[in-house]
Amino acid sequence: MNWYWFVVVAFLIAVFGWYLSSTAGRLDRLHRRIETATFALDSQLLRRSSIAIELSVAGVLDPASSEILAETAHDARLATDAAMAERIPIESSLSEVLIQALDDPDEVGLLRQDKLAADLIDELESAIRRVELSRQFLNDAVEACLRIRDNKLVNWFRLAGHTPLPQAWVMVDRMPEGLMYLGA
Repeated sequence: MNWYWFVVVAFLIAVFGWYLSSTAGRLDRLHRRIETATFALDSQLLRRSSIAIELSVAGVLDPASSEILAETAHDARLATDAAMAERIPIESSLSEVLIQALDDPDEVGLLRQDKLAADLIDELESAIRRVELSRQFLNDAVEACLRIRDNKLVNWFRLAGHTPLPQAWVMVDRMPEGLMYLGA
């Protein structure tokens, strides 16, 4: 065996090592991006629940809607430390209550005649949009990470280490019809 074969084998091993190293680096960056996106989503969900509480106690909604909204938003605020599996249904129920309370554009138009209500509705609309975007960024990062982690070489060489599989955040976050055209 001559020295050419040693050079070829060494080159192939170096290329394979570089591939594994770059894949591990990409996975690490994706896991950091998922962590950052999770924190961003958490802060936007907290902002949304805070504004929902303010809206519920402002006295601009009917008493039944105010009470349900206050209770659901309060539950969402308390769920900030809960596990993702427990928190998603709570946040989804807040979304559903917001949809129920603010789904009629005519009612929202009447509410907006009050300055305080108009400001709170604008803030809430912004918060809901930010929740949608934050959740989309998180789910995009999770999808990219899962695509890489499905690779057999990633599993065989344990390039992800002991990092648990990331989970997509699937929840109801539809914008209420009454708020749909505020930003337009």
